[in-house]
This record gives sequence, structure tokens and C-alpha cells, in this order.
Amino acid sequence: MLRFARKLASTSKTPSVRRLSQLPRISNALVDVKPDVRDALQGQKSVPQPVVALESTIITHGMPYPHNLETALEVERIVRQEGAIPATIAIIDGRIKVGLSPDELARLAKIDSGKQTIKTSRRDMAYVLSQGLDGGTTVAGTLMVAGMVGIRVFATGGIGGVHRGVQDTMDVSADLVELGRSPVAVISSGIKSILDIPRTLEYLETQGVCVASYQCPTLDFPAFYTRSSGCKAAYNLASARDAARMISVSQSLGLGSGFVIGVPIPEPFALDRKLMDDVISQALAEADRQGVRGKEVTPFILSAVSQLTRGKSLESNMALIKNNARVAAEIAVELCRVEGSSVNSESVNEGRSESVTNSTIQRVPVVIGGSVVDTCIMVKDADLKVRHINGKGSI
Repeated sequence: MLRFARKLASTSKTPSVRRLSQLPRISNALVDVKPDVRDALQGQKSVPQPVVALESTIITHGMPYPHNLETALEVERIVRQEGAIPATIAIIDGRIKVGLSPDELARLAKIDSGKQTIKTSRRDMAYVLSQGLDGGTTVAGTLMVAGMVGIRVFATGGIGGVHRGVQDTMDVSADLVELGRSPVAVISSGIKSILDIPRTLEYLETQGVCVASYQCPTLDFPAFYTRSSGCKAAYNLASARDAARMISVSQSLGLGSGFVIGVPIPEPFALDRKLMDDVISQALAEADRQGVRGKEVTPFILSAVSQLTRGKSLESNMALIKNNARVAAEIAVELCRVEGSSVNSESVNEGRSESVTNSTIQRVPVVIGGSVVDTCIMVKDADLKVRHINGKGSI
């Protein structure tokens, strides 16, 4: 009992990381983890290495070729340059891939008229896998997989949210619900400008998702193409270390919900807020006129906005994604440092406690679990005999 009490105390202090070996067998059977990602997650001497998850709808549905492939390769390079391992998540031939090769990235980037690539969220996952299809994972789909394999930092451009006109369409992105149940920090330039940002922030609060600005003391929350949405974040994170500490504490508490960390687009690439409002209004009107609905709305409007801004929005999109990848990698590296020092400290304390004699150890009673008995049996025969079956006693 004493040994168990020590074990319980130790695990309550040290953040737990879900290992690949702890995944349900059905998940392991459907997930291929790239060797360098697997090694980083498992770590040498059980110490994880920094990993950054990356989504793939940015490749399959967010940008035209070859910009999508060039951006995907550059984002992975930036993550590595900052000391972390990139893990682009996608579905290829009905297999979930955590980490892609250059050839696999190229395959997703090129439009193949003979094979459809599905925009894959949680609701689409089982179908796409069962049919052996290719899929670009959305923010929600990527969050789900990242949470499964234990990746806790995820870089993207902007998250989905509550669509404008939600009172008529009830169109709310699955990204928001998934953020409420995936313990992953999403590093983005806020919420896509085409959405209803105030309502999205309210929805995130309801889901228990912490929303913070990054290195912005005024708490201005970014709006993808613009550095401010006119809304305020709940908190500001002054550094990557501050972000890492918050993520680590959340893991220790077992909160189970994620974070949205809003990183403003770099100043040289920011677009004028009024200009973008006008352009987005035109794009939304065109989408309504053509009857575009559901998950096709976002890629349609992003394409229309790119045309209306004569390519400036695409340039901004690529710039902010690269910047977010850099910030995410810095946070992932700091997270490993924060938790590595915590693990080392616990190991030292545990080693010291083992050297203490039993007479000096303070014993603490531990009560585990409980039981509910709804059936009561009274045995009247006092002559009870125990017979042994396969070495186990039974009455």
C-alpha cells in the first residue's frame, strides 16, 4: 500500500503523456506514425521530444498548387529549424498518417481528377478510412488524431468557428467542439476572418477552451488576415515558456480541453481590416448566390477572397502559417524543457525517499474506489467449504 501511495503521489505531480503503446488496439491498427515522430513521442529514457502537429486541409483544400506544396515543405523546415519534429497529419489510402514523407505531401498537393481527396473532420473519419480514400484533415480531424497519439502542440493558419448568419443556418464548425475535448494547444492567427468572431469566442468559452493572445499586452485577438479582430482575448502569453507552463499545468490537472493561442500575422503581411470586411462580404454574397453550403463554404470563400484581393490574401495566408509554425515549435521545445525538469526533479526526490528507512517514512492512508451492492445474499449453511479451480479459490 505504501508503494502504491508513493506511485500515486508521483504521477499526480508529473504530467502524464499518452504513449503510442497505450492507444486502443483498433487505433494502432489504423494509424501509421512516421519513425522520427514515433521516436520523438516515445523519447529516449522515456523523455518525450518536441513535436508539432500540422493539418493537411491547408494542402488539399486551402491553397492552389504549387503554393500548397511549397508552403507545406517550408512549414516543416521551419519546425525542424526551431528544434522540433513536424508531424503533418492526413489520411492516405484509408490509413491515418502522423508525419508525411515529401512524396506523400506532393501526392496530397496535386489535384488528381481520378481520385477525390475528402475534407476530413471527426464525422468523416470512419467513412474515409473504411473506403480506403485519401483525406485532408481539418483542424478538428487533426486535433482528434493529435490527441490520440499524445501531440499537444498544433500549428495552423486559422480555426473554424461560428459562421455568419448562424441564426438561419446553425452552421458551427466542429473545430470548436473538438477543442473542448482535445488537450491540444492550437497555435493560429485566430479565427478565420470570414466567420462571426464574437460568437465564436463565446462558444469557445462555453466549451471550456482557454483563449489567449500571444505577445500582445493589449489582449487584441487576431483575425487571420488582420492583426486585430476588435475582440479581446481572456489572457495574454508573453513568451513561449509562459505558454508551455500553461499547457503543462492543464495536463497535470487533467482538464481534457484545449487552447487557442492567437498569434497576430506579421505586420508586413497584414491586410487592412475595412478592406477585408468589404471583400469578405462580397465573397459571402457570391457563395449564397451559388448555393454553397456546409464544409464547402470555407474553401470557396478563401478562393474568392484571393481573387478579389489579387493574390494578396494568399501571400498573407502563407506568411502567417509559417510564422505560426515557428511559434508552435518554440512552445513545443519549451514544453519539453518545463516537463523534463519536472520529471528530473521527481526522479531525484523518489531516489532520496527510497534511501529512507521504514521507521522514518510517514505513512498516509489511501482510500481507493468504492462499490455499490444492489443484491444481498444470506448464507444459512455455516459449513462453508472452499474448493480450488485453476489455482483460484471459490466458494
